[in-house]
Amino acid sequence: MRILILEDDPFIALDLQAIVEAEGHVASVCASVAEARRWLDDDIDFALLDVDVRDGKSFEVALAFQERAVGFAFVTGSKRSEIPAALSCAGFVAKPFLEEAILACLPGASAGTGRPAALAHTAERPAL
Repeated sequence: MRILILEDDPFIALDLQAIVEAEGHVASVCASVAEARRWLDDDIDFALLDVDVRDGKSFEVALAFQERAVGFAFVTGSKRSEIPAALSCAGFVAKPFLEEAILACLPGASAGTGRPAALAHTAERPAL
């Protein structure tokens, strides 16, 4: 499966990429809404979207994927209540997250992968 990751924190982006690629998926990473727009017409099967990235909120990208019937989930430090009603059916993973939470939101995921939470995040992130 081809997965787009929209995340502007390079550490989190690398973690997400490692999680999905360890499961055999192909990950493409972008850090801005402008970059993500370029992927809208590509052959993406699923997307993991941070809400707040360097050039705004990812809601327009999410709506475009929704219109194209491409699955997606928000992986964000934002509150679920900040998600527009039109996107409220999307998957939602709060940061900091565990690997299992990411795997569970992917299409075809089964409950409980039995895999260790090796890539769990903490709330603190090193500054760049």
